[in-house]
Amino acid sequence: MVERVQKILSQWGIASRRQAEQMIIAGRVRVNGIIIPLGEKANPELDSIEVDGLPLRPENRPKSIYLLLNKPIGVISTCSEPSRRSKVLDILSSELRNGKGIHPVGRLDADSTGALLLTNDGRVTYCLTHPKHCLPKTYQVWVEGHPQELTLKLWRQGIILSGKKTLPARVKVLEESNNSQTLLEVVISEGRNRQIRRVAEKLGHPVVKLHRTAIGQIQLQVPGESVLPSGHYRPLKDFEINFLHDQINKSSQLS
Repeated sequence: MVERVQKILSQWGIASRRQAEQMIIAGRVRVNGIIIPLGEKANPELDSIEVDGLPLRPENRPKSIYLLLNKPIGVISTCSEPSRRSKVLDILSSELRNGKGIHPVGRLDADSTGALLLTNDGRVTYCLTHPKHCLPKTYQVWVEGHPQELTLKLWRQGIILSGKKTLPARVKVLEESNNSQTLLEVVISEGRNRQIRRVAEKLGHPVVKLHRTAIGQIQLQVPGESVLPSGHYRPLKDFEINFLHDQINKSSQLS
């Protein structure tokens, strides 16, 4: 099947779609011996595709890996970092870091903690990060002050950020502390840059702490088990992998 080479590299777990594009731009990818431009198409069953001089062969295609990480604070959700700050891939074992094509699905900013998916399945990455696909993500958010019900109603309905209204959100109060802070549960279905922090700031209740507890049906605490500790990761369970594949199927139907 003829497809864009960056998509092929992503599907084969070589890199995420964005990383594959950068590899092509850097001249690291050849098709039939020729360095290709971004957007080139190929058929992996008929064409010779090489990355850094190494050919893609069906028998070398890595097994799909799906992990859930409880990201600690201060760790960034990228695969490369010029300033050498700690990255999520640094937490993985050397066996998983090398040659598996594992990368984070989406991002949590350095000051946020919690659930982050890692995989080498390019289809999952593309599906879950594409703007058209609305996968609910659940957060526990400490904010300054005690938001009034009218404020929470505005958040639920959506507010204007950068000229565009946010999608409806589910917001409820979990706890109010004695030091003028409130713990909220916030469920959103879009991933605009620092969205929760920006909305809370605009509503007059800046975020003190932000922790993601679930991505769809994938939770830091599986029913009947203990919470995944900060800085630890685990392989996804079969029902969670099935959930991801269901999202891919739904995304394909929307295309």
